[in-house]
Amino acid sequence: MVKDQVALSVGFLLLSRFTLGAFANFVDVLRLAADEGDRSRPIRCQWRVLSADMSPIMASCGVSITPHERLGDLRRFDYLVIVGGLLDEESFAVDARFDGFLREAAALRIPLVGLCTGSFVLHRAGLMDGYRCCVSWFHTSDFLARFDGLQAVSDQIFVVDRDRLTCSGGASTAHLAAFLVDRHLGKALAAKSLRIMMFNEAERGETAQPTATLELVVHDEVLKRVALLMHHHLEVPLKVEDIAKRLGVNKRLIERRLRAKMATSPQALYTQIRLDHACHLLSRSDQSIATIALECGFCDSSHLTRVFRNRYHITPQQFRAQPSVPH
Repeated sequence: MVKDQVALSVGFLLLSRFTLGAFANFVDVLRLAADEGDRSRPIRCQWRVLSADMSPIMASCGVSITPHERLGDLRRFDYLVIVGGLLDEESFAVDARFDGFLREAAALRIPLVGLCTGSFVLHRAGLMDGYRCCVSWFHTSDFLARFDGLQAVSDQIFVVDRDRLTCSGGASTAHLAAFLVDRHLGKALAAKSLRIMMFNEAERGETAQPTATLELVVHDEVLKRVALLMHHHLEVPLKVEDIAKRLGVNKRLIERRLRAKMATSPQALYTQIRLDHACHLLSRSDQSIATIALECGFCDSSHLTRVFRNRYHITPQQFRAQPSVPH
């Protein structure tokens, strides 16, 4: 099938030990939007898995995918999607062969999509300079270690910045695919795909990522992103003005919503998030109190102990000796 016959054509590059769920969620949205009902005919959309040598590509879970075709003429694709996965050095080195191919796609002005750690490969190829890049909170430290000085967005599920689209992975890849279906085929088909896949509705890119150790229950989307930014900047806490600037909102809006919805202030919320993380580390690691204090943005162990005692009425040492968190 040639590109002119379909409204949306997507090429996939699956990296060695890619995340199967990220790929499956994305491609299933395309599949369900492509045809009437659930017959999977590539009428409105087409998708092809590309490869350098046609060898099966192993996912991180051990399942192999057979490519459709070799790397070739890219001009028939509306998007080129790079699906990442594990970050071990062997997998990362093997996929360096794709860098030149990705640069060729960029030169042809084909939008590039990075799913999961696919964004790492785009950065390695020099194709994300000057672009905002979505990175899962789980991989933020790995990203910064590899790409010093580059700003990662880890407080939302996907980022669309001109012709670069990046996504945190997991279920969020379905929402990014739905965004593309909406753009090219309409909102009704995007909604249809998500409903069949048991998603309630499409999520916007600005929707906050879930975080494993964030124990606060936050329903307001702006406040959820405020809390996530705070959680991602524990060691050197951000000023409220800086948080507001990053989120593109007014500082007073954050303060008003916190008072109305959580009966707290930005400073008190930040302290609680830092203490929650300290509790998490105290109960699940053998790091010293001094190390935990610095990781959570306290000056030293004495500072942590003072704030911890004021909140929980016991010291961090006493907390560590107990089986449950004193909330």
